Amino acid sequence: MKARSFLLAIAASVLLLLTSAAGIWWTMARQSPLRQAQRPLELPRAAQFVPSQAALSLHWLMDPGRLPAYAEAVAPSKQRRAAREAVQQLRDGAFALAGLEYSDELSDWLGPEVSLALLDSGGDDGRLGWVLALSSRDPDGPRRFLQRFWQTRSLAGTDLQVSSYRGMGVISGRGALLGRDPQPLATALIDNDLLLLASGRGVLEQALDVSQLDDQHQLGDADLQRRLTELGDGVALVTASPQALGSWLGLPAELANHSDLDGLVASLGVQGADLAVDGMLRFRSPVVAAEASSTDAAAAREALLEFAGGSADALALLTNPSALLEMANDDPQAQWLGPLLRGQLQALASPALDAISARNDGPMLWEQQPQGWLVGTEAGRPGFDAVDAALSAEGLAASSLDAERGQLTVWTRLQRKRSHGQESLQAELAVALAREGRQEWWGESLDTVQQRRDDKPLQQRLQQLKALEDQQLPLPQQLALAAPLSREQLQRWRPWTLVQTVAGRSLLDQVQGLAVAVGPDPTDDTALFADQAGGGNTLRLRALLNLG
Repeated sequence: MKARSFLLAIAASVLLLLTSAAGIWWTMARQSPLRQAQRPLELPRAAQFVPSQAALSLHWLMDPGRLPAYAEAVAPSKQRRAAREAVQQLRDGAFALAGLEYSDELSDWLGPEVSLALLDSGGDDGRLGWVLALSSRDPDGPRRFLQRFWQTRSLAGTDLQVSSYRGMGVISGRGALLGRDPQPLATALIDNDLLLLASGRGVLEQALDVSQLDDQHQLGDADLQRRLTELGDGVALVTASPQALGSWLGLPAELANHSDLDGLVASLGVQGADLAVDGMLRFRSPVVAAEASSTDAAAAREALLEFAGGSADALALLTNPSALLEMANDDPQAQWLGPLLRGQLQALASPALDAISARNDGPMLWEQQPQGWLVGTEAGRPGFDAVDAALSAEGLAASSLDAERGQLTVWTRLQRKRSHGQESLQAELAVALAREGRQEWWGESLDTVQQRRDDKPLQQRLQQLKALEDQQLPLPQQLALAAPLSREQLQRWRPWTLVQTVAGRSLLDQVQGLAVAVGPDPTDDTALFADQAGGGNTLRLRALLNLG
């Protein structure tokens, strides 16, 4: 009996220890900075004060206080301190844009949800106003902040106006700290746990007005709520109007000015040290052309990827490039990608690449290698005779060449060369064509065609594209860039320039790669009736930025 009691006591002790350990593990897991990045997308309460038609809005759903710890946790061991300091500086700089000192004014009470909206201020100059919404984890924190915030600025000479609007206390004035230019500011405290800070009383009143009308704010937008469910997880939500897509996010004017464009909704997520974007361009009518046979097209693209190789700084997988290049094509895909594709072709100045791209209505794989470009297509797409005629018009002649791995068709142009006082004719290669099964491979040089069989150097680009896929069909237009080209593209992009300005230093060294995919949304129900309606009303975007 005593032995039995002793065994029961041991069992109870073990059970207690296991339960305690599980509880400690669960608590630590919930508090882990890594877990902060894994949460379903949902609109915060602050969305009630953001108009559905706001020019731009950002809802940040990850605790700003834990951002440096997250960056440190996912960074390589030798870079952890630098990563923590960089993210901390970026966070503090973002709040400084609104005239706020994170460490002194916000760190002891700021909650996990921060929202920013850019609104039409109603002025004649067309400038946008802003509203910043700060959640609180301390019921008394916002009130203490407001007292210190306005007291400090009052001592600096700010004239305060205290009033009531829609039953809420509003404080406004031209606030500034010593040594800074005064700017119009206004604040309102909502239920002691949500603080609104705006670039003027008029902008704040606009936000308070919208909060009373369910059909005008984001929290009451049923379509936006539905799209969040489709986007899944993320640490931030971004919406942008057509105007902001052109002026702030750098979308081509042809697409930003599309008469049916309703705007963008996108999620920002983190995958280790990488930043992921999953977005939807919304249109008011079904104007996004659907693929004639998306399953067959996807299989053809996969086949090209399977037999591709070589060392590529850039890897593009395009569907129907001839349609993308049509100037009169009003499909949103062509309006977005067409100008970029035409610009790249113009920069390379290759008649052969122009001829292949403009006559290909199927899938096309395009590699940019140190030795030149390499293009893979389905046999007969484009037609041999059409390409040959276009190249003949450019003064190029076709001939056969026996190569190490089979016969090639090459197009050359005779060039007069002068060496040591003597002239001679030399054949200059424009493009070489290798046929293999149901595929054709076109190369700017013999090396690009011959080295295609070595697939190991291409694995990094292929992995970038693979990381963009999900359970739905892959998007038809895909691009993967190595570090140098990624940095070159980002430094031209206005949002990246702004982020670096906030951080106070260049962030390009941390960029290791960029992958982007665009196409009709596979989950778009309207695309199922493409024959009747003309296509879908959503253009999907996925991007993955590889950092440090």
